[in-house]
Amino acid sequence: MSAAEFDRARLRLEYSAFLQPGRILLTGHSHQAWPNRARTAMAQAFDDAARFVDDKWEHAVFPLVADVGRRTLSRLGFSESDTISFGKSSHELGFRLLSCFGPKPRIVTTTGEFHSLERQLRRLSEAGASVTWVPRNPVASLADRLIEAVGAGVDLLAVSTTFYEDAAIWPGFEAVSDHAARTGTTVLADAYHGFGALELAWPAQREHLFVVSGGYKYAQFGEGVCFMRVPTSTNLRPVYTGWFADFGALGDERAHGAPVGYGAGSQRFSGATFDPVSFYRARAALDVFDEHGLTPSVLRALSVAQTERIAAALESAAVPLLSPRSASERAGFVAARVKDAQALVKALRAENVYVDARGESLRFGPAPYLTDGEIDAGVAAAVRLITSP
Repeated sequence: MSAAEFDRARLRLEYSAFLQPGRILLTGHSHQAWPNRARTAMAQAFDDAARFVDDKWEHAVFPLVADVGRRTLSRLGFSESDTISFGKSSHELGFRLLSCFGPKPRIVTTTGEFHSLERQLRRLSEAGASVTWVPRNPVASLADRLIEAVGAGVDLLAVSTTFYEDAAIWPGFEAVSDHAARTGTTVLADAYHGFGALELAWPAQREHLFVVSGGYKYAQFGEGVCFMRVPTSTNLRPVYTGWFADFGALGDERAHGAPVGYGAGSQRFSGATFDPVSFYRARAALDVFDEHGLTPSVLRALSVAQTERIAAALESAAVPLLSPRSASERAGFVAARVKDAQALVKALRAENVYVDARGESLRFGPAPYLTDGEIDAGVAAAVRLITSP
């Protein structure tokens, strides 16, 4: 199915609980609506627990997680047979990887990373880690500056492929990640603002990549389903580890004093007992996407049309854009520079228009179930408040 053949009216029926009359949801980059069938799926989690009790893991949960994993890998731009580890947050997974490199790792990152990683790295720096902060801007020279910073002895390069502040797609990732692979540096790519909004493609050195993302934003999974694509050949040993990291050896006799064992591939980055309800919700969302032909290419085409509509309306009202004006350089939302952005969020919420802000950036995030009329009305309300005396 092409974007031109997409039936938005039919899709909207799937989201009637969230699409309340008069409410305009332009926070699709932060939290998209859940399909109605997510409610049924969450009830199914209760029914499976009641039916199987403690045997639910083998009979229901583990097959469900495997199904979500295969389908997630495909949408992430990897083979369904690749390896993936799940966590309740991207921070949990990223910190598990960070724990592999000892108490004083050498890390290179940018000043444009999301809050959870930025905060964690600042705290590790206080504890003795060596963190090199490469300024994100100017983006045109970011790849060259990262390549200069990444050399022998650097343990980890942590960098976004799409930046959370302004939805800028960074074209330099391939060159930098290939350079890191040649120097023996582990690469952690944050793809959270790409998953569900872009057709993700990875460089020649893709096998060496750790790629972290999650379903809270564009994928409509809700909370609790974040994931990390893990190189199949990795032998890293996380210090932050849980009993699921060597699940197959649970029946073995404990050998105190012996090295801690790890399962193969992505299993070594697993944690401990988790709430499986979020995976029922994730499968429901994936089912809706599949049944309505919302492949990554179709989602990207719909997103481009919607963000272009938003950007053009803001531009025509002389509202300065922070996001790239070219659609090829812009991911799934549009950010504008405004005064008192947080106050504007509150004022728009009073009019039942949902946007969000980061600093001086007012962010507009569409979703495939939104109509052009809803987008136009939401942006017009924002422009009226922005330009009013």
